[in-house]
Amino acid sequence: MKKILLMGNPNVGKSAIFTSLTGINARTSNYPGTTVSYTTGTLTVLKKGSACASCCKSSCKGCSYGFVEKIEVVDVPGTYRLDPLSEAEKVACRLLPEGDMIINVVDATNLERNLNLTLQLLEMNKPVIVVLNMWDDTIHKGIKIDVEKLSEMLGVPVVPATGTTGQGIDKLIEYITNYPQEPVSKREYKNRWAAIGEIINAVQNLENRRHTFLERLQDISVHPFAGIPIAIIVIIAIFRVIIGIGEYLIGIMEKLFERFYTPVIMALSRLLGGEGVLHQIFIGDISGETIDYEAAMGVLTTGVFLEIGIVLPYILIFYIVLGFLEDLGYLPRLAVLFDRFMHRVGLHGFSIIPMMLAMGCNIPGILAIRNIESRRQRFITATLTAITIPCFAQSAIIFSITASYGTGHVFAILGTILSVWLVLGSALSFFVEGTTDTLIMEVPPYRLPAFKVLLRNLGTRIYGFLTDAFPYVLGGILFVNILTILGVMDFLGKIAAPIITGVFGLPEGTVASFVVGIIRKDAAVVLFEPLNLSGAQMVTGVTLLIIYFPCMATFVIMLKELGLKDTFKSFIIMVIVTLITGTYIRFFMNVLKDPWLYVIFTVLLSFTVMLVLSRIADKRHQAKYM
Repeated sequence: MKKILLMGNPNVGKSAIFTSLTGINARTSNYPGTTVSYTTGTLTVLKKGSACASCCKSSCKGCSYGFVEKIEVVDVPGTYRLDPLSEAEKVACRLLPEGDMIINVVDATNLERNLNLTLQLLEMNKPVIVVLNMWDDTIHKGIKIDVEKLSEMLGVPVVPATGTTGQGIDKLIEYITNYPQEPVSKREYKNRWAAIGEIINAVQNLENRRHTFLERLQDISVHPFAGIPIAIIVIIAIFRVIIGIGEYLIGIMEKLFERFYTPVIMALSRLLGGEGVLHQIFIGDISGETIDYEAAMGVLTTGVFLEIGIVLPYILIFYIVLGFLEDLGYLPRLAVLFDRFMHRVGLHGFSIIPMMLAMGCNIPGILAIRNIESRRQRFITATLTAITIPCFAQSAIIFSITASYGTGHVFAILGTILSVWLVLGSALSFFVEGTTDTLIMEVPPYRLPAFKVLLRNLGTRIYGFLTDAFPYVLGGILFVNILTILGVMDFLGKIAAPIITGVFGLPEGTVASFVVGIIRKDAAVVLFEPLNLSGAQMVTGVTLLIIYFPCMATFVIMLKELGLKDTFKSFIIMVIVTLITGTYIRFFMNVLKDPWLYVIFTVLLSFTVMLVLSRIADKRHQAKYM
């Protein structure tokens, strides 16, 4: 099967061209030995034989002379060069020899910059077709490109196209099936940028025009002062939409489970005799004709309902919103806005995206760290995410239960988590070896996403979530159930009890919550409700439940993404942070009494620590490299 590579700079619309060629059915794979993914699909073309070419029957709908040709299409990771620096660029270059033909997708509104890669591809002695994507934007911006002249100067076919609408795709497919008829001669450019200048002068003309409202909005949304309030409004709106729709979908899923899945589980329970080791592991604790799926703790009850009934609805809505913002072009702006602040904790702005994902569910947040280049930044991002970012389900329960204690206690929890994030991030940046890479990211113009592209990306992400996370969640619950039957969990509870009651000042009844929290954090928070905790104890307990250990599903995903060594390091950090934080909250909540004073003091102290560590790290860096 012929293989075609779609290559181009990041954010040139390759995915839209790919979807137009192959449809929404695609396969996403990681390149061997890396965490970089690429997508493959199949272009199906009906080719007609020579008899069809001479056929003059207007009513002909095809005959036996025609045949179907299948062509593999690979959406290669975006790259600016063929002398790679980043992991994604290295994968793009490794895929290059595998292709029989290259389709170079170019952003027609930024022709000069894109031609640098084009000329490098022309030097590879492979058939190349240049696609001038975003042709509609080119017309709107008053950019005129002489397509025939450009094709003549490059020596290859050039097709103007708009991937989101399908304009020009038929012409592109025609070129793919019929080009080249003769061997391709190798081209060389002694001075590539001089050649690009000659091409631009010959083929491109710009008209004077005024900025549109969308372009002004683009500038405002990335401005250091105006952009931050806009980002906060966008993030709040995202959370409101996801929580509202997610809770509605969870209600529907509960009814579907009750109607269709409960009879299956009840039948399986009777088959297993209603008790025994296998029943405890796979079904858990059930009674009567109804099942409390969150409390049963069986692999086929809690395990399946946890991911399909609770997590998936939030993930579905979150991925729809995320995909829209991503294709719209807002996420790169968000990364740029937060880049300077994120450097204080040893990260660059891109790490804000996995952390935003984790606010929906920690699992996709941890999965998203694979897009971060350096091991150091992946470790810091994953550790901060697992310790300080509660998922939507947990956040909703926390707010509902702690609200009765007053707004001050709610902010005491949030202020402590923010402070842990600031201090821990600064400490990790200071002690973890390595440097923080400079954020080099193209900020694309705003464009309305294509529905087909959104649908394809959504399907790919949901499929990835189900295949990457779901088996690990079931395996994690299976493992915990086996430990429970063996008495290991009770043993761990007894070991932790003196610390929880003696050091943190919590009643003995909270020990069970911390054991349950290993599997399900929101269920663990609910167990605090009947204990009549004081305000200070509630702040201590809820905060520690957030930071002491991620849910088992997140932990096994960390093992998969970070490896055993780095995950163990992260676990040790969790234990240390939990001990320090629990002791701190108990002491200062009792000393300061008022939760608002506690919040102000804690946040100011954490910012001071962050600034001091950051200043020391800067001086150390200067002394090392000067």
